[in-house]
Amino acid sequence: MPKRSDIKKVLVIGSGPIVIGQAAEFDYAGAQACRVMKSEGVNVVLCNSNPATIMTDKALADEIYLEPLTEETLKRIILKEKPDSLLASLGGQTGLTMGCKLAKSGFLEKHGVKLIGTKLDAIDRSEDRELFKQTMEKINQPCVPSDIAYTVEECVAIANKLHYPVIIRPAYTLGGAGGGVAYNEEELRLISHNGLMLSPITQVLIEKYIAGWKEIEFEVLRDSKGNVLTVCSMENVDPVGIHTGDSIVVAPAVTLSTKEYDMLRTAALSIITELGIEGGCNVQFALNPDSFEYSVIEVNPRVSRSSALASKATGFPIAKVTSKIALGYTLDEIVNDVTGNTYACFEPTIDYLVVKMPKWPFDKFLYAKRELGTRMKATGEVMSIGTAFEMAIMKAVRGAEISTSTMNYKKFVDYTKDELVARLSEMTDERIFVVYAALKKGATVDEVFNITKIDRWFLNKFKNLIKYEEMLATQKLTRELYNEGKRLGYLDKDIAEISGQKIPYRKKAAYKMVDTCAAEFPAKTPYFYSTFDSQEHDEAKPFVEKSGKKRIVVIGSGPIRIGQGIEFDYSSVHCVWTLKELGYEVAIINNNPETVSTDFDTADRLYFEPLTPEDVQHVLDIEKPYGVIITFGGQTAIKLCSYFATHGIRILGTSADSVDAAEDRERFEALLEKYAIPRPKALTVMTKEEALNAAEKLEYPVLLRPSYVIGGQNMTIAFTQEDVCRYMDVILAQGIENPVLCDKYLMGTELEVDAISDGKDVLIPGIMQHIERTGIHSGDSIAVYPPYNLDDTMLEKIIEVSTQLALELKTKGLINIQYLIYRGELHVIEVNPRASRTVPIFPKLRACLWWSLPRRLSSGQNSKNSATARACIRRRRTWQSKCLCSTLKNSTTLTPSSVRK
Repeated sequence: MPKRSDIKKVLVIGSGPIVIGQAAEFDYAGAQACRVMKSEGVNVVLCNSNPATIMTDKALADEIYLEPLTEETLKRIILKEKPDSLLASLGGQTGLTMGCKLAKSGFLEKHGVKLIGTKLDAIDRSEDRELFKQTMEKINQPCVPSDIAYTVEECVAIANKLHYPVIIRPAYTLGGAGGGVAYNEEELRLISHNGLMLSPITQVLIEKYIAGWKEIEFEVLRDSKGNVLTVCSMENVDPVGIHTGDSIVVAPAVTLSTKEYDMLRTAALSIITELGIEGGCNVQFALNPDSFEYSVIEVNPRVSRSSALASKATGFPIAKVTSKIALGYTLDEIVNDVTGNTYACFEPTIDYLVVKMPKWPFDKFLYAKRELGTRMKATGEVMSIGTAFEMAIMKAVRGAEISTSTMNYKKFVDYTKDELVARLSEMTDERIFVVYAALKKGATVDEVFNITKIDRWFLNKFKNLIKYEEMLATQKLTRELYNEGKRLGYLDKDIAEISGQKIPYRKKAAYKMVDTCAAEFPAKTPYFYSTFDSQEHDEAKPFVEKSGKKRIVVIGSGPIRIGQGIEFDYSSVHCVWTLKELGYEVAIINNNPETVSTDFDTADRLYFEPLTPEDVQHVLDIEKPYGVIITFGGQTAIKLCSYFATHGIRILGTSADSVDAAEDRERFEALLEKYAIPRPKALTVMTKEEALNAAEKLEYPVLLRPSYVIGGQNMTIAFTQEDVCRYMDVILAQGIENPVLCDKYLMGTELEVDAISDGKDVLIPGIMQHIERTGIHSGDSIAVYPPYNLDDTMLEKIIEVSTQLALELKTKGLINIQYLIYRGELHVIEVNPRASRTVPIFPKLRACLWWSLPRRLSSGQNSKNSATARACIRRRRTWQSKCLCSTLKNSTTLTPSSVRK
């Protein structure tokens, strides 16, 4: 079936700001959709409110609206742009809900706009809990005993009938928002009240809690002709009761018998067929581990977080195929881009194992409850690929950046067996480490299984790791023992630490390719994961050896977490694209399955690996690059700086010494003193006693923060000695090696500057002024661009100091500087010699793109340069202010030239 001829102009709805349950995976999906539409000659109109996304780049859509995702906004866009179609199923729950509201109100039909992809009826029968239950009953698919409620009293009545505990599942919500497990009426009333408020249709499902059952997911696809296929099966390590976004997930499902797998796969395909979904769909099942009994939990009639994971796990581009299906193509017409000679109707086959591990924000909220349930709490995730579960879980643990590179979590090393067994029933983000520690202290597999219901297959895999560590600790480190550790996923430093012996060997990694077909057909997309098999079978070597270009390796930013989100993936992707345009061959290393950077066709080669020195070194051994770039990968990449410097690896851009001068608090303090640049008084401390003395000397309140952090991690304002003691106890327990800085806290106006320097000239695209007081982290503060109440004298001072700092630090690339104005004097808070959260914002401001001018305001600046700077600032202010005031209703196009006139 050829592309539909009635689709000429499509409105694509994005997913809006990053929230828990809806992160970078929808930028990945939306970017794929826009690229597909444009490649097919369709005019693309995009609406999304998140400027940090790739999909809002000028190159991906013909018309881009950075506007709130509301019905009113979308209606105005439709009236102005007059699209003939609307695609809502790749914008997460936000996009899906907006599309449904526009369709149900009759607005789309009135204005001749078609809802393409999955139809409204299919969405309703998937998202509406009552209609979904009726549909499952129609095709004899079992559901967990449950009933629908629209009031709290109805919830209480249903729970009494089903008996506690029960699960509350609100309709049309994301990431389990508003849901939870209630063990009594008091909890039920609280959770159901919240769930009813959050549901757009004021509806919740009250469901019997089937604790202990396995949770299995199938990612499936269907086209308009009814062709269906399974992309990937996935299994949660945790049983039912923990949201799949908070569970460690393994792909493919590993503990199912052939009969169980076939039974659930058939059910998933029957469900997507009955619902009539066109495109990607996620089906979740609960399976009784003691029988063949199963129940359907829910269906997501859109691409989801699991879709991104399944895409990266198999190499099958679900979002891209879904977009082509929306245009009318069928699965047998869509070419598999990975092989180039097979079609999308072939189900992917994989000969490796994938582990997804969530990234939780509890390091930011030290006193928050760590309990996990049906409401998602993870902000991001990492994915690892290995030839066995042991290797994959070890890669995932160290890739998650949680201060451990093995399953031996320091917190539980000194716990007794009884203490650990007592904690096994606590469903927290740390439970997997409690399980491991309990097994290591002598708890049996059956004992752990009976409490946690984590399948014995996983527990026995942990036992394999424990057995190896016991051998390491008691035997001489032979080559055979060392090689076994590498195959199990251990780093050299961990083998040395556990064995207490120096390693006289070093085994290089061999890379295998993700090809969707288990090597049945040759693959064209270089997408690799490391193993420690024979070097003779390295599948990356041929791609590297045939290269005739200079090679550059870009270090990605790892999992999304508070303070380091999608904006760093945006920066990394643009870095890759630019280098390719300049004629370089580019490889990228990253382990985040949600991102555009880990799409198989972003870089020339993709290495899905943890971002640790040893893992990265293995890639560099085979790539032998001209240099590496670290300044676009956030603090994750910056932390590799000293390793690269000490191992003779060329860092392109700002040097390792310059990075250290900005990141190390003591060196930075010395730099500011050298040029008499004011900053809040500060002292560096390493112990609790030193911190107390410093706070007394500086006088309360003080700001406490360590070196080499991002997003305000482990920063706090201390008002009393008790605050200082509590903070230092926590910070020292984490084994921080660098000094802690104790600043005098000053109340004033905070500013932020992003600049670019080539080492000689400095370009300042703009200055952002924060509305909130100092002490509110810049990532949590509302910022205004251009600054709203700074005079030209202060602006010129900011430009002068920014230029001085950028040049003194020998910056080659991006630099972010944060300022404080206190009693009319400019103080420097900190300097980040890398891409920052605000980098994606400035390119989206047309003023910045059109006429930002280099600032040559070094010590030799003259009055003419100063006059030019003041004139540019004034013009920029005027034009940007007018732009900010324009709305969709105003069809007048503003340009810099019209403002100047």
